[in-house]
Amino acid sequence: MKALITGASSGLGWDMAHILSEKGYDIIAVARRAERLEALKSELKTEVEVICADITDMEQCKALAEKADEVDILINCAGFGVFGDLCSTDLERELQMIDTNIKALHTLTKQFAIKFKKRDSGHILNVASLASFFPGPLFSAYYASKSYVLRLSQGLAQELKKEKSKVKISVLCPGPVHTEFGDVANVSFGRGTENRLVKKIILPSRKVSEYAIKKMFRGKEVIIPGVIMRIAAFLRRIVPDKMLASVVYLIQSKKCIKK
Repeated sequence: MKALITGASSGLGWDMAHILSEKGYDIIAVARRAERLEALKSELKTEVEVICADITDMEQCKALAEKADEVDILINCAGFGVFGDLCSTDLERELQMIDTNIKALHTLTKQFAIKFKKRDSGHILNVASLASFFPGPLFSAYYASKSYVLRLSQGLAQELKKEKSKVKISVLCPGPVHTEFGDVANVSFGRGTENRLVKKIILPSRKVSEYAIKKMFRGKEVIIPGVIMRIAAFLRRIVPDKMLASVVYLIQSKKCIKK
């Protein structure tokens, strides 16, 4: 049994590698930071293949797809966000984000799904975000990219169901998680007393990873850790988008880390 995990050098990818290794899975760990991947390898008890790759490079991304024949689980965990109003944020950084969050994920999902479908087995877990359900002022491109991940995963899952395939597609949509995400995006979840509620709902990466993998193996399509986050996802069905956008803007405006 073997799993390929992108973004394995930190956060959810790091923890999912540990959890699957504990379950007896060999791991193919993919990320750009070689030293972090080697550190991960030294901690796991099963076989670990380290691949230092930039998945925004389509040639490197397509090369990973060649691993599909030897893999039982694909976890697309690599991703990051760019925070700020859309007219002020750096375009090149946003395009890199789109290449990572959308283009690379799409490529890997498609290529692995094709091969998994041929042998009629396999799991794909794509990491989106609770953001995928909402408009995202001050985080617009990131929210939009995660919405793509959600809808792509749901569409593919339905196609495979209609064909009675045993391949399972899951998409993880967590709220705030204790990872390096905030540092990369230059945001802070729960600064000050006004964000006490936010502090309470930020979940440990290990806990989210355990929940996601458990639900993935059970064939759950959309995975939302935490009762509060599931309530939030439900409420978005009955609250107008205009109001949601105003609420999200208010929340996001308190996140920026001032330099």
